[in-house]
Amino acid sequence: MPDLPSPTAAPTAAATTSPSSAAASASPAVPPANPAQTPADRAATSANRAAGSARRSATRGGPAIVVALPGTGSDAHFARRAFGSACAAVDLPFLAVDPDPRRVIESYRAALDAAARSGPILIAGISLGAAVAVDWAAAHPDSVYGVIAALPAWTGADTTGCPAALSAAATAAQLRADGLDAMLTRMRESSPAWLADALTRSWTSQWPDLPAALEEAAAYAWPEPDLLARVTAPVEIIGATDDPVHPFAVAERWTALIPHATLHTITLDELGADPSILGTRGLNALLPRRVPAP
Repeated sequence: MPDLPSPTAAPTAAATTSPSSAAASASPAVPPANPAQTPADRAATSANRAAGSARRSATRGGPAIVVALPGTGSDAHFARRAFGSACAAVDLPFLAVDPDPRRVIESYRAALDAAARSGPILIAGISLGAAVAVDWAAAHPDSVYGVIAALPAWTGADTTGCPAALSAAATAAQLRADGLDAMLTRMRESSPAWLADALTRSWTSQWPDLPAALEEAAAYAWPEPDLLARVTAPVEIIGATDDPVHPFAVAERWTALIPHATLHTITLDELGADPSILGTRGLNALLPRRVPAP
């Protein structure tokens, strides 16, 4: 399992996203996806749909829109569960990006570029999504209202010892060798129900391109300390104290390196029980209007 908090310590467990059920999602209703569309097409359509409300939000002050980036192997469904309800509670336009498994990082950056045309954006990322968020924020300081960086997994391009990268690479190799069904069975046997359900949904939707997506994530160069030090936007960092795939020490280091960063702590049990804890913690720190507790 890639970028999601893993219940096991083995490299095959992974985690960049944190999935759960869809009940907490509060983003506007979206028409069913056109099966003829590619993931990139669907991402562009969602971004265009959000643009009108984003422009209205920008005229009121605050971020034009909140853009949520899932973790490795995860999807927009879990990102909506993590951040959608908190955005709805304060009437913020919200876009959860579905990664294109053939070009994950590029699809994230394209979604951010498109959203920023409406004004400064708030980027909410989980694991790999958090890394892309701070990378983009460092390169576009005038286009970022703030960042929520949940479960950062590593610092620096050398990922030799990065648990999330090792997990993604191992999972990709097993998928290529044994196929999706066998891997889903093994994953469900070793994972809590909330995580198993989330990964079953996202892995199935990204098949047969899932191994390539995991390999891209495994090869990703995580932000170097000097890049983190160049991020001028306020950053709310959320670390899980009991997550072996996303070591809490990494969240502490990011907090020390980013000039305007604040650290928030959660546990994996809290995340599994209600992923919206990520949005509530992050938005309450960044916005003048508080999000009601779930």
